Order: sequence, then structure tokens, then C-alpha cells
Amino acid sequence: MDIVKVFGNNLRKYRMAQGMSQEAFADKCGMHRTYISAIECYRRSISLENIQRIADALEIEAYKLFQEE
Repeated sequence: MDIVKVFGNNLRKYRMAQGMSQEAFADKCGMHRTYISAIECYRRSISLENIQRIADALEIEAYKLFQEE
């Protein structure tokens, strides 16, 4: 399991399910669009605080971002 890929894929899946662009989502969670893009493209590892901010913006429990399909 590559946790960075699992997280990036889940972030993209949940964001797109809510119909949000990277830019709109970044605004919602107080981050920069390029940061969200880097996560979704597996180029960034992120802190626990930012994981929680992302989960809150998606209105899901944080553990769902780590579940492999």
C-alpha cells in the first residue's frame, strides 16, 4: 500500500464527488490550489493538521482518506 497514492486518490474522488474544482476546494480548506494538486499527484506528504483540515472541508471522517479500495 502506497499511503501517499491512496490519500491522493481518495482526496480527488471525494472532492470530485462534491463537484468542486481544486481551486474551490483549496479555498474551502484554506490551502493553495497547487498544494492540493501536489497531493492529488502524489508529490506531497502532508501533516496531520492538514489531513484534518481536508477531511473537515470534505465533511468526512479523516480515516476515509486512508482506505484503499
